Amino acid sequence: MGKRAQQGDGNAGPLLEQAVRPVLTAPDEGLDLALDTGASLLAASAGQWPAVSRAVLGYADTAVGRCWSAGWRPADLVRVVRRGLKPVHLALAVDLIAAEGRRHPAASLDRRWHEQLRELEAEVWWPTDEQYLGAFAHRHRLDRFALATALLELLRSWGRLPPIAPVGPAPGQPGQAGPVRRPAAGPPRPGASAGEPRMLARIRALLAKAESTEFPEEAEALTAKAQQLMAQHSIDDALLAAAGADRNTPAALRIGVDNPYEGPKTMLLDAVAAANRCRVVWAKEFGFCTVIGFDGDLDGVELLYTSLLVQATHALNKAGSGKDSRSKAFRQSFLVAYAARIRERLTAATERATSDAAAGRHLREDGTEEQLLPDERLLPALAARSAAVDDEVGRLFPKLVSQRVRVSDGEGWAAGRAAADRAALHGRGEIHN
Repeated sequence: MGKRAQQGDGNAGPLLEQAVRPVLTAPDEGLDLALDTGASLLAASAGQWPAVSRAVLGYADTAVGRCWSAGWRPADLVRVVRRGLKPVHLALAVDLIAAEGRRHPAASLDRRWHEQLRELEAEVWWPTDEQYLGAFAHRHRLDRFALATALLELLRSWGRLPPIAPVGPAPGQPGQAGPVRRPAAGPPRPGASAGEPRMLARIRALLAKAESTEFPEEAEALTAKAQQLMAQHSIDDALLAAAGADRNTPAALRIGVDNPYEGPKTMLLDAVAAANRCRVVWAKEFGFCTVIGFDGDLDGVELLYTSLLVQATHALNKAGSGKDSRSKAFRQSFLVAYAARIRERLTAATERATSDAAAGRHLREDGTEEQLLPDERLLPALAARSAAVDDEVGRLFPKLVSQRVRVSDGEGWAAGRAAADRAALHGRGEIHN
């Protein structure tokens, strides 16, 4: 995806890989479940309300479990609701996911599943299942008809979801725990995930500073250092695998990419992924990309993409004050050019880090360098990891097509490249943290 990015005559643009999906009809049992749930709620008398409340949560467990079996994850289901329904549906979705989660021991869920539940704040807040519907209706000021309608619309939306390529085991499937993480030394930093490597925590801190600073030069240096550390982390993992001490295989995660300007945002994600030896496949109809790579690389890609997207948005909002700079063509071209330039800079940074490592120059977790003996295993190990990622892409997505993102505004293109230069990844000065 995104192998080419160049300014054109209005017809040229980068190519994005997308998965080819068959046309699927809605599962009958999913729609039947939604109808049964709504009908039960509408037909219930006041005295039957507690029993119906308990039954509705049982229906929801079945609906949510079907989605897990079809490859969907908590953040995916919430994203579907956020894109097509209303805030009340979103609150209901989070509650139903939390309720279904009681069926699974915490130890049976992988790390990213736990992270998604934590980010969604999916918790059982109601006293008993018999009281849930009444408590939810009171909290959101809904009558019985409005609540039944919301439930029906939510479950119907989930019931129509087709199977998708899984990015990890569903609850109850083998391999739930996911890859083993090397623990961080000392207490975790703010915003860090429990058990993440110290280098990843440092990358997180550098990017947070890059997003918050008002000085472009400082943001540039901070982001550059973050990419250096990401590249070194990937190199260390590759050498660990070459020594037979790490048996991890490629994994995958999904990252939401929504309108406006979803094509250029996907380009930016692919630029970050490619520089860190990962691949991206865009599911435009569902508003997400699947990133395939090794686990430590995936964490870094998600962090850096999120940071660069924040920086790109800030730069776009500051780009000019004229009427043309607020047009859709300008903003689309700005973001395409930004992504293309970031690709060049990230690729150069990774190549430099790889060359340094091959020569024995090693970047420590604290950002300083040490000289080691050259390791002839490095380049073959990196090549083997890239081949393994390509194989995994072929397994998950046997059919891919390309879609071109259009570029039509030369002024926007120039402004986007200039903004990317300000976020460029050069300079090797020490950043103290």
